Amino acid sequence: MLAGVAGCAGPESQWVQPRTGASGSGTAAPTGGAPTWRDCAEIPRELLGGVPRGITYQCATIKVPQDWTAQADGKTFDIALLRARSSRQSDRIGSLLINPGGPGGSGVDYAVYLSQLPGLNSRFDVVGFDPRGVGRSTQVKCMTDQQLDTLFGYDPDPVSKADFDKFVAVNREVSDACSAKYGESLRLFSTVQTARDMDAVRAAVGDPKTTYLGYSYGTLLGGVYAQLFPTNIRAMVLDGAIDPAEQSEARSEGQAKGFERAFDNFAQWCKQTPASCPVAPDPRAVVQAQLAAARTAPKAGAGGRLATPGWIFTAVVASLYVKDDWEKLGKALDDLRDGDTTAIFALADGYAERDQNGHYTNLFDANTAVNCTDYETYADLERIRVLQSQWRTKYPLFGAGLAMGMVNCAVWPSKHDPYPVGPATGAPPILVVGTRGDPATPYEQTPKLAAMLGTGVVLTWNGEGHTAYPQTACITRNVNNYLIDLDVPAKGTVCPA
Repeated sequence: MLAGVAGCAGPESQWVQPRTGASGSGTAAPTGGAPTWRDCAEIPRELLGGVPRGITYQCATIKVPQDWTAQADGKTFDIALLRARSSRQSDRIGSLLINPGGPGGSGVDYAVYLSQLPGLNSRFDVVGFDPRGVGRSTQVKCMTDQQLDTLFGYDPDPVSKADFDKFVAVNREVSDACSAKYGESLRLFSTVQTARDMDAVRAAVGDPKTTYLGYSYGTLLGGVYAQLFPTNIRAMVLDGAIDPAEQSEARSEGQAKGFERAFDNFAQWCKQTPASCPVAPDPRAVVQAQLAAARTAPKAGAGGRLATPGWIFTAVVASLYVKDDWEKLGKALDDLRDGDTTAIFALADGYAERDQNGHYTNLFDANTAVNCTDYETYADLERIRVLQSQWRTKYPLFGAGLAMGMVNCAVWPSKHDPYPVGPATGAPPILVVGTRGDPATPYEQTPKLAAMLGTGVVLTWNGEGHTAYPQTACITRNVNNYLIDLDVPAKGTVCPA
């Protein structure tokens, strides 16, 4: 299996060892001057099937140094921007810059979705950017569709040494291809470089200070930005918090624990609502039985595509990001018992960004490049094998798979470019939002990120799924009041499920 992305507003499994002495203020600016904006209504048409009434969409590209520490070489990357502006906007505050997570998620696409929120678009331009390596920006793309099919479909818990070694070999094949294509420039797709790009975006849109909304991995990106440019922040919301100081093994184990907890919550919902969950009363037993059956006789879907353990595992992981998908998961597992793989593949393919023709976006190319550059150190293969065995017992559904998700970085070829870890000295209050039932960025990380930043204020949602805004009226009201009026929620504010 592949390691997850932390969000898109989803999964991720690897993080960096703290680096000291790297924080402080900095100055970044676009290298190509003010951007030239053009109409790009084709993007909302593609994503939404039409252009929302009263909203205009414009796109631009700015150039940033490939390496902010070596700008004199003149090498640049292109960063794609989208700006959505409502005709009903009044008393404009500025731009709301967003990142949906990943790493690898498209901020351009996500800005289109968020542009329809009236509480925001009446006061802000909603601005999304595709980070370096992602989507419409200068891409990193070095995984073939066949390789991604193999990685996603592979057994999440290869028990035999031979099967483990085969999975390692596929990951080495990918890392060798990426190294051959990009060489030393692979290390430039790092979070700390992207954080400096964010300040170039701020300058490009003409804002004296940044107003930012980051989800999941976007909370890590925002936290790094806050350390580098604390006085350049007007307001910052970090939803689905990641603790930057957490080490790689702890980060992966935290996710294993988070997904187990989220699955238990799903199982409890099944017991309480059996009419909506055909695999009640014990969906865990159903998943385990289907994984075991798929190891020897995977069921075939359209075109002969096999629902191997990896695809089943991916579908289960995907469905835990949003509570509304719990009913879909119950039905998909029930269908699978009857030999119908359609719903299982639909859930898995949505997560993997795999289309009906078997083609992938570059989400997981970018995800791997960023994760495997951001670390200072990685678990080696011997250690991963030990963790696979230990976590199989400790976290029966997800532990082994989360341990295996570290293999890609264990064999990754490039040098590292770790991000700074420390306080955002001089920053205004930063709102850190956590969801109690979040599987991908477990709630325990929320107070840790807030404490590390020094100016963090925790807002809690007693809900399920990955990230909170704008899932409920309470969360939406508190976040909007903060973004618009800089009204910080009272300490200890908790929103009901």
